[in-house]
Amino acid sequence: MVFRRYFIASNLIVFLAFGCSGGVNSSTQNTKQVVQESNVTQLFIEAKVTQKAEDFFVQGNNLLDGQRYEDAIKAYDKAIAIKAESPEAWINRGIGLTSLQRYKDALASYDTAIAIKPDKYEAWYNRGIALTSLQRYKDAIASYDKAIAIQPDKYEALINRGIALTKLHRYKDAIGSYDRAIAIKQDLHQAYYNKACSYALQNNLELAIKNLDKAIQLVPDKYKKLAKTDPDFSKVRSKKQFQELLQ
Repeated sequence: MVFRRYFIASNLIVFLAFGCSGGVNSSTQNTKQVVQESNVTQLFIEAKVTQKAEDFFVQGNNLLDGQRYEDAIKAYDKAIAIKAESPEAWINRGIGLTSLQRYKDALASYDTAIAIKPDKYEAWYNRGIALTSLQRYKDAIASYDKAIAIQPDKYEALINRGIALTKLHRYKDAIGSYDRAIAIKQDLHQAYYNKACSYALQNNLELAIKNLDKAIQLVPDKYKKLAKTDPDFSKVRSKKQFQELLQ
């Protein structure tokens, strides 16, 4: 089976709006003006701090994209030290940790992002990946369900949800999850391939071949090669029809 990961690189944008009035005619007005100027100074200070956090965040994204995961995590830590309430920094930090197979640490990072912003799709989605990697499949499904509830049109969560269901031998539910993904994106080769895996695990040769054929039509080289060694097809691999499909 195959599953997908999600990387986000949202920039932190700060909008500053302020203005100063003209001349003053009384001591009260003078006092008010001083407060306004003090507020403007504070806004500039906050803007500089926020810009510094954004610089570390962007640096982390570039390092993450370059697969320099340890360095990326350090950059996100610097961004978080300045702006701890940034869910994006916590999420991408979690992705770096996941890439290093530090799944428990990644999970804690995603949980922090969710505590800051509970409706953050990417946090729930990547949390599901970490839980799947920890073989906590029921929890992973619950996490994917949260992600899907937030963004129902995101087929990636439906595919990964199907994989977790398959790991629990809930093949019918897994196929239903893949079908929902295909309804969103008709040429979704990952979903067809994973459906084929689910049918093969049930020793349903006909439907395994039918769905694998669709995946191969969309991405021939990848799925012909993958199906030759994928243990999910062990029950049907020796069958003549299956062998012919991989020729």
